Amino acid sequence: MAVVAAKPSEEPKSNTKTTGQTDTITLRISRSNPSEGQESTFAEFQVPVQKWTTVLEAILYVKQNFDHSVAVRYSCRQASCGSCGMKINGRPALACYTKVSELDSNVITVEPMNNFPIIRDLAVDFKQLISNHKKMKPFIIREDSEVTPDSKEFIQTPQDLEKFLQFSYCIKCGLCNSACPTMATDESFIGPQGLAQAYRYVADNRDKGKDERLKIIDDSHGIWRCHFAGSCSHVCPKGVDPAMAIQLLRGYMLGFRK
Repeated sequence: MAVVAAKPSEEPKSNTKTTGQTDTITLRISRSNPSEGQESTFAEFQVPVQKWTTVLEAILYVKQNFDHSVAVRYSCRQASCGSCGMKINGRPALACYTKVSELDSNVITVEPMNNFPIIRDLAVDFKQLISNHKKMKPFIIREDSEVTPDSKEFIQTPQDLEKFLQFSYCIKCGLCNSACPTMATDESFIGPQGLAQAYRYVADNRDKGKDERLKIIDDSHGIWRCHFAGSCSHVCPKGVDPAMAIQLLRGYMLGFRK
């Protein structure tokens, strides 16, 4: 069978972008200032992007070139600090961890996270999240936890570590609380972030505060308010899986786990 080479005019055209190619997107930023009585509106900007441009970089381009007053919280730019959580095209995500090219859209809409009071524009108030996190006593509780001349290491096996390691990756970005439908209807709900951190320490064999924490979450606004929608786990950028942590905590509450 003869093989016929394609003519230059017959070669398929590739849709792959060449390195460094610049496109332009429309970035829609939610603008509001509740303290001044300013209702939420959208401001649109034309922003040049490349295939590696993140949503945070696009927002900072707007701040640098068009409007310095856009309020956005950010810090590390590498998905470690959890500061730049927001809704991106309707889904809670970290702006520094989300590439524009991955969104497959020429229009990117950024809004403040749900279930948090808005400070201004994209920045929200984390006081309640931090308060609930502290309420879970996020530290090892045991009588001999203080360092003394006779102190020695608390030895753990890899199996001991595996029980809670996944849940220790929380960066307090608030995405899970933003996605939680229960938090939208109950402002006093502890939330998936706090409950996941309660399990992180309950599952740690070095900790002796299990009963104390279980009493805290055994509340009408605690663990029983979760309807197990699972949306919290879908949006977590670190793979913490708060929904599973809540179900495992219920095992302790119901006596299935010890």
